[in-house]
Amino acid sequence: MTVTVTQPDRADVALAALCGESRTTVARWLNAGLVFRNNTALKPRDKVCIGDVLTLDPPAPQPSEILAQAIALDIVYQDRHLAVINKPAGMVVHPAAGNREGTLVNALLHCMEDLSGIGGEVRPGIVHRLDKQTSGLLVIAKHDAAHRHLAAQLQNRTCSRQYLALARGSFSRMEGLCEGPIGRHPSHRQRMAVMPDGRSATTHFQVLENFTHAALLACKLHTGRTHQIRVHLAHMGHPLLDDPLYGIGKGERQMLHAWHLSFVHPDSGQTMAFSARPPEDFIRRVAGLGQSPWTERLSLDNPAVPIL
Repeated sequence: MTVTVTQPDRADVALAALCGESRTTVARWLNAGLVFRNNTALKPRDKVCIGDVLTLDPPAPQPSEILAQAIALDIVYQDRHLAVINKPAGMVVHPAAGNREGTLVNALLHCMEDLSGIGGEVRPGIVHRLDKQTSGLLVIAKHDAAHRHLAAQLQNRTCSRQYLALARGSFSRMEGLCEGPIGRHPSHRQRMAVMPDGRSATTHFQVLENFTHAALLACKLHTGRTHQIRVHLAHMGHPLLDDPLYGIGKGERQMLHAWHLSFVHPDSGQTMAFSARPPEDFIRRVAGLGQSPWTERLSLDNPAVPIL
């Protein structure tokens, strides 16, 4: 398998983005001498440049020991290459310490025979993630070629991921970009923060309606950092409503929904677009902020939200 570097970075960072893999897994491949540039094995900290062709021979995925569970899923679309899932709030995407069961992966293993192996035993088919308490759309790869194609679109920013958000306070600007590098918070390890030495991150936002003490936003990711929208809005002084990690108070879940997803199909080459109405708790929260046409609009199967 070969991949072409699209932006200069460390070998582990660049390869993880191109393959849709974790840096831990990619670093394991690099340290095992499985990744080459011009017949020279690379190490995780080696620098790679735009246009470099990397050859890798990752080990075959081991049979999954993750429990397949009969958990109902909202499958928006599927074919032999991929599936689009509308994930509910409260569901973890893949197993980890403390969440070995009840995850999206547990459910996928029960209802789909084939998933890409690039994600390894714990993350088969997982191209990108949503936070546990974020609802909405994500795409699943059913084989490795589809996974690489979709991961490259994420890396090259040619797919579109758009969200609905409820944020604290009224906005003076009706549209704008929040640009700030994101890294691990120096003292609160569960949190991310805008940090000088963080990874570049850009979020486009548009105010759909200003309420008295909150605002309904449409947000588009130009990058995909951990907790990106949550971090950027909090950094602007507008944390998501009910966000227990970055907001004020003890809400059950942040008011964030991945409502729109579009990408190029890895086999047909056609652009595919999907939308999903927000769940009832989100709509009730909008209704509780005051009279607004958005309460009814968001209740439609195809929400009348502008595409950013």
